[in-house]
Amino acid sequence: MRISPNFVDKIVKIGLNFQAFFTVGILIAIVAVIFFKGSPYLNLEFIFSSPEDMGRHGGIFSTIIGTIFLVLLSIFIATPLGVGTAIFLTEYTKESWFTKIIRFGVESLAGIPSILYGLFGFIFFVVKLGMGWSLMAGVLTITIMILPTIIRTSEEAVKTVPRNLRIVSYSLSATKWETVTKVVLPSAGPGILTGIMLSVGRAVGETAAVIFTMGSSLRLPTSLMDSGRTMAVHFYILAREGISMEKAYATALVLVLSILFINIIAYYIMNKVTSKYS
Repeated sequence: MRISPNFVDKIVKIGLNFQAFFTVGILIAIVAVIFFKGSPYLNLEFIFSSPEDMGRHGGIFSTIIGTIFLVLLSIFIATPLGVGTAIFLTEYTKESWFTKIIRFGVESLAGIPSILYGLFGFIFFVVKLGMGWSLMAGVLTITIMILPTIIRTSEEAVKTVPRNLRIVSYSLSATKWETVTKVVLPSAGPGILTGIMLSVGRAVGETAAVIFTMGSSLRLPTSLMDSGRTMAVHFYILAREGISMEKAYATALVLVLSILFINIIAYYIMNKVTSKYS
């Protein structure tokens, strides 16, 4: 019995639609549970007051500031290193044993569990370099953790830029650096930004590596050598130790809304960049 190609096409289409709706449904379910459990306890006082009594009372202001400092400083260090490495691998060198070693190292780093990054950061930054549990130790550890993501996504984004654009740029007497900065990077911008946003998401939601390096102090970090606590760590400690599930869900809601807001801004910027260079 011969099956009609149109019938197979319809079955495949239904299956793909189901998978897409199922994936979105999981996201909606997670956000809905966190919203309904956390929204009754979310208010301005909760956001702009500091935790008290190990988090049983007060808000999460110090953890919000700790999260912002950790993420921004990590991205500030990792982005030029990651994008620069990607440009070197794609534009300034040919495929060789050296580039293969770099890619193998990057892929190996991407597969390492976060707890191992935390142990490395604790041994090297906290103990050996004498930084103690501090914001700087956490930033350097998270930087190493997110670097592989930025390198791989940036490299793939640069590879997608058509070679004809480079040839036209060279034909107009542009140098290598001018071609990279004025042609390649703007065209690869959306892909690079995607990698950065993925890294932001991982940095915001990290717990194990942060606890081992940045610590879990509830005070507001006023310098790079101060300990602190991120929202993810705060949520983890509140939920694990049963200190206050209400505060835990409210913290999780702020965390989810922050990530959604960052993604919306990122997509807006990517659409602007894409429309400008399309």
